[in-house]
Amino acid sequence: MGDLLSNLRSSIRVIDLIDVSIVAFVVYRILLLIRGTRAMQMLTGLGILGVAYLLSSNFELFTTHWLMAHFFDYLVLIVIVIFQDDLRRALTHVGKNPFFSSISLEEEIQIIDEIVRAAIRLARERVGALIVIERETGLKNFADTGSVLDAKVKAELLYSIFVPSSPIHDGAVIISSGRINSAGCFLPLSKEPTIDRRYGTRHRAAIGLTEETDALVILVSEERGEVHLVQAGKLTTNMNEQELKDSLEALLEISSSATKIPERLAGWFHATRKRRKSD
Repeated sequence: MGDLLSNLRSSIRVIDLIDVSIVAFVVYRILLLIRGTRAMQMLTGLGILGVAYLLSSNFELFTTHWLMAHFFDYLVLIVIVIFQDDLRRALTHVGKNPFFSSISLEEEIQIIDEIVRAAIRLARERVGALIVIERETGLKNFADTGSVLDAKVKAELLYSIFVPSSPIHDGAVIISSGRINSAGCFLPLSKEPTIDRRYGTRHRAAIGLTEETDALVILVSEERGEVHLVQAGKLTTNMNEQELKDSLEALLEISSSATKIPERLAGWFHATRKRRKSD
């Protein structure tokens, strides 16, 4: 046993450990990316086919083995086609554009206050809205579909954009680098079949964008007069002013109080679970 351990120590180089660690980290990040998505189910399906391929060889099932062999000949193309949405989402997460990259803490807090005030007023008056906050994943492709504003974030301006008489009310506002970038923007609709049927196009657009990017979306429902927060394809419903403010500050990592960010995040997830149960 001692000789075996000695041989292992002598044969394993430091560079080998670094190599294994890199591969393990990459696999771990991939699993985190696809966890809870349809990609995990499809990956499980490919694993089952791989087991069937090995069994067909061992049990001499020649026809089955021939079919499986030809299937795996085109495995690279199959993976690209099946996982194209997940691959695109992974590549866009090679992040570039933090939301608050060049502004002070006071400005960050003020911007959040303006967004929250606008959302609450829109909900109170039952005016539908989509307010998108860009984080690390760039949203230029979506911003280009709307009208460029490049304006300061003000509650009054956000409200005026979404009132029905506005020519750019039918779409989303995208906020990046602490400014209103564009308005009237079109967002991708979610293709998730399990979304509640009562949710309309606005809800599907908010969920669809957050499935593809790390953006945050404040959604105001005109039918219910409620404010929702959407992140990573998950929707937290009927938030009040303080809950929305605390959630945005936690998710955007703004230390506006002595409360630590992990504690505020834990509070946000607790509120999310509580509201899902109540729904």
